[in-house]
Amino acid sequence: MARGSTRPTSRDVAQAAGVSQAAVSLVLGDKWRGRVSEPTAQRVRDAAQELGYRPNLAARNLRLGRTRTVLLVVPALTTEFFAEVYTGAARVAAAHGFGVVLYPSPEGVGPARDPFASAQAALDGVIASSMAADALTAIRGDQLPLVMLDSDPEGSLGAATVNLDIADGIRQVTEHLLTLGHRRFLHLAADIPSWTFEVRARELASRLTDAPGTDLRTIGAPISIEDALRATEAALAAPGPRPTALVCDDDKLAVGAYKAIRRAGLRVPDDLSVTGLDDLGLATAIDPELTTVRLDAEAFGERGMRALLAVLEGRPPEEGDLPVSLVVRGSTAPPR
Repeated sequence: MARGSTRPTSRDVAQAAGVSQAAVSLVLGDKWRGRVSEPTAQRVRDAAQELGYRPNLAARNLRLGRTRTVLLVVPALTTEFFAEVYTGAARVAAAHGFGVVLYPSPEGVGPARDPFASAQAALDGVIASSMAADALTAIRGDQLPLVMLDSDPEGSLGAATVNLDIADGIRQVTEHLLTLGHRRFLHLAADIPSWTFEVRARELASRLTDAPGTDLRTIGAPISIEDALRATEAALAAPGPRPTALVCDDDKLAVGAYKAIRRAGLRVPDDLSVTGLDDLGLATAIDPELTTVRLDAEAFGERGMRALLAVLEGRPPEEGDLPVSLVVRGSTAPPR
């Protein structure tokens, strides 16, 4: 359904599935077992998904005040970023009498078991990272009032989306490196199928396409130091002119790249400038300290919780992406 068009109703779903509105309510309210057949229930779910239908649970006041509990679904806590998102969300939740249950996807990014006997009965709503979308689907969190973090607003599962201005962060990084004089770029991309990483790749390519005389190569790696090390080693050993600037999708990737650069007998930033994204504690633990984009994870969590409260109360959430800022440190310099 096109953006801005009339929101689909349960009647639309019923007509598309060839069932009554009562059957739609039973299926989408997860009360269909023993009353509606499995094929019929699946037909209703398929119709609802195709139409983009989401029950207006807030307007009917089905959830607000029942448990006052919110689920935060994130990738495994391998960095402090999502721990800070939780801190921000929990702070706002507590001020409004809500609790936040943190649910990290066990495999980092992928399917997960439902932590509740019935998520719909135990929760008022869900805040979820797009990086843990598979886990969200597995626990059927997309059938509750939902706010998505780092998600494409044009195709989000959620009633609201909250995003950091990642595109602007990449613009700041690119402008910084171009101003220093860099023209040969290597992009160490996070090998994760997520909208936020698609934005990074797309914005970097777009910015460099507009800059004359530039060259961009891209390599991918899972977000781990060892994987980044191996990917960067292979890239540096490849034939052709060596890049002078390495743009990393994540600070952890940058740490792996540092190790690869030193193993190749090169130095940061004399031979290769390196940038990250996140401004994790790692960024100032390495030498030279890392030029990176600072993301305010706590403010991100706070905005996510405020957006969910707005959804639950039938108010429009706050609009606009959260600003990010480039922090220039010792890992970038003009190319030799």
